[in-house]
Amino acid sequence: MVIRQPEAPLSDATRIVSDISIRPFFDQWPQYNRRMVEVIGAMSDEQLSVRPAPDGWPIWATVGHTAGGRVYWLCDVLGEPGKERTPCVDPASAGWEDDLDTPRGADELVNALETTWDVLGGCLDRWTPKTLGDTVTRTFGGARQVHTRGSILQRLFSHDAYHCGELSQTLGIFALPQIDLWRSD
Repeated sequence: MVIRQPEAPLSDATRIVSDISIRPFFDQWPQYNRRMVEVIGAMSDEQLSVRPAPDGWPIWATVGHTAGGRVYWLCDVLGEPGKERTPCVDPASAGWEDDLDTPRGADELVNALETTWDVLGGCLDRWTPKTLGDTVTRTFGGARQVHTRGSILQRLFSHDAYHCGELSQTLGIFALPQIDLWRSD
């Protein structure tokens, strides 16, 4: 894996903006994670085993997959630190979140969401607008792929939001409390 920074001259104004953390640009994302933690943390094992359809993943697996995606893209693809502090130690293969024969409880899922959020939050704190253009090249499925930090961050943001919506729909079908991402506290 090689991360490359694009080479382009920067104006003084661009240089100032490019040296700040990107966290303010993603100020609602921590709230989305908290909302998911609140709902999942209050669920019973029976509720976590609910599936949107007979062939769909149970809620616990979708939550685990969401957490595992963060570690895969940030740690495995980009080489960010922190994987060892999460339960997702090998997200590139069938990890604990993919073992449908071993259901995960609310405490495990909350831990996965919180520890993987720590990895993600660290990136939001360290990365700057300038570093979003840094690229990583990898081979996947025999094809060469080039990703920027920014594209991976967008992928993760939309991945989290997609699965929050999927979970909320499943929860609603079974008359369980949904994940309200936009509720004001």
